[in-house]
Amino acid sequence: MKLKQLEGLLGGLQQFTNPKVDLEQYPTGPHIASRMLFTAENSYGDITDKVVADFGCGCGTLSAAAALLDAACVLGFDIDPQSLETATLNAEELEVEIDFVQCDVTKLELKGQVVDTVVMNPPFGTRKKGADMEFLSAAMKVASRAVYSLHKTSTREHIKRAALRDFNAKSAEVICELRYDLPKLYKFHKRKEVDIAVDLWRFEPKLN
Repeated sequence: MKLKQLEGLLGGLQQFTNPKVDLEQYPTGPHIASRMLFTAENSYGDITDKVVADFGCGCGTLSAAAALLDAACVLGFDIDPQSLETATLNAEELEVEIDFVQCDVTKLELKGQVVDTVVMNPPFGTRKKGADMEFLSAAMKVASRAVYSLHKTSTREHIKRAALRDFNAKSAEVICELRYDLPKLYKFHKRKEVDIAVDLWRFEPKLN
């Protein structure tokens, strides 16, 4: 599947109707989601025919992208039942098979590296300090091939240091820097939208 085709399909998905600020729910737009998954597959071979987990899947955009790129199995995890309802509708609309699980990914009790690849757009940790690192820690425990994750560029050195020192990463690489258009979703947002620099990371876990 070509990049433009993937982005077009993701562009038709439903997003949060009533986003929850405490969960830092922001939609992963089709531009970023398509490039994230397309790169994971075309540069590294980490999606097609692989078991892919989407941590904090929200409305399922990254999960859908993985399924459209012919992942063998896609698992979407999120704590919010309303988001999972929307994600299920999105999967049905695209006619792709995704297994959605309601749970707190930071408390997952999966034993060992049971998936090939984890993809995620975690909370940036602006509402709950350290939330981004909790997601990364959880992802690195279950992935055998790679973890793809978006983090604010301003946290780059902190992310790399923690991944290599604390989270069992063999390598931690910024694949590209992207602009994340954050729409005005919450009352405390002053501007219509804000442009945030984010890094797309690829972390390779040490094999247990």
